[in-house]
Amino acid sequence: MSDTDTDELEKTSEGKEAEMDDWESMADDDAASVGDAMPDFDDGMDDEGGGTRILNQEEIDSLLGFDDDEMGGSETSGVMALINSAMVNYERLPMLDVVFDRLVRLMSTSLRNLTTDNVEVSLDQVSTVRFGDYMNSIPLPAMLSVFKAEEWDNNGLLVTDSALIYSIVDVLLGGRKGTPSIRVEGRPYTTIESKLVEKMVTVTLADLSSAFDPLSPVSFSLDRLETNPRFATITQSGNACVLARLRVDMGDRGGRVEVLIPYATLEPIRELLLQMFMGEKFGRDSIWESHLTQELHKTDIQLQAVLGELILPLGDMLNWKIGSQIMFSTRTEDDLELRCGHFPMFKGPVGQKQGNIAVRIEDYMPPERDDDQ
Repeated sequence: MSDTDTDELEKTSEGKEAEMDDWESMADDDAASVGDAMPDFDDGMDDEGGGTRILNQEEIDSLLGFDDDEMGGSETSGVMALINSAMVNYERLPMLDVVFDRLVRLMSTSLRNLTTDNVEVSLDQVSTVRFGDYMNSIPLPAMLSVFKAEEWDNNGLLVTDSALIYSIVDVLLGGRKGTPSIRVEGRPYTTIESKLVEKMVTVTLADLSSAFDPLSPVSFSLDRLETNPRFATITQSGNACVLARLRVDMGDRGGRVEVLIPYATLEPIRELLLQMFMGEKFGRDSIWESHLTQELHKTDIQLQAVLGELILPLGDMLNWKIGSQIMFSTRTEDDLELRCGHFPMFKGPVGQKQGNIAVRIEDYMPPERDDDQ
């Protein structure tokens, strides 16, 4: 290697070293600026380590969502909040709001007829929960009614809290107005209490069926009553469910009813529930269909019995005079054709009844199909 090549290699290495020094100085400046912008944490800093950040136990608990003192144990934050939201977040079904609004109106009327009292039903919220989390959050004692959707071949859950149970029992057994219902804690529900609540649940399920009728006819039937949430499991704990919280007020008495329907139960009508308004995708109206059918049955139409047909030149028709005779090829044993307008409908033999010409309908003529369409 020549001296010239050696000099060029030395210059090249010197240039690379200069570039590396420039990059290091720029990186130091950026780190200094970022360090100035960051807050100064004195706790947990290792002076000898030169800037090592160590999280204490409180910060770790807050990051993982275990800070019970601040959140009160009712909500989670941090990593656990992200995990829970990812598992519970599910698609929105707008038509369910319409269904539960109809349920509120229907229940107000039905419970008034059942209790002969002024009953007000209100919808608190419609949310999405996981089945396992909801079952763990049910305040006991409560009565869990497992119902079955016959047409969808799946189950749902209706939860009645103890306040509403004792209120219904007090109202149906003639309790005085203005006095709070008597609660007896520490014992299971008696047979009378269970039967009275079962009657209210049956009325509620009938109203729920009527609320779903405009979308899809379905029959909700009571399967069983349970007081232990462990025996009311209708789906896996991680599955998403729709939860509707209803408030029932009867003067100074009342309580809550919660309707829990898994998304698997609603899957047969999922496309209908995704609509923004009634009739968006299917355009059927059962009320209008029944009214139109009744009106069509009352419609009067004219039928023409064709005794015979003959094709003649127009000149012969112009030469017709009073008394001219026209000979048809129809015989007495031939079947006549009955038409509605230009459409043939029936065929049958001709006869006579009470001095009038009559036709007995024997054959129906289906409409001809247009091959061009």
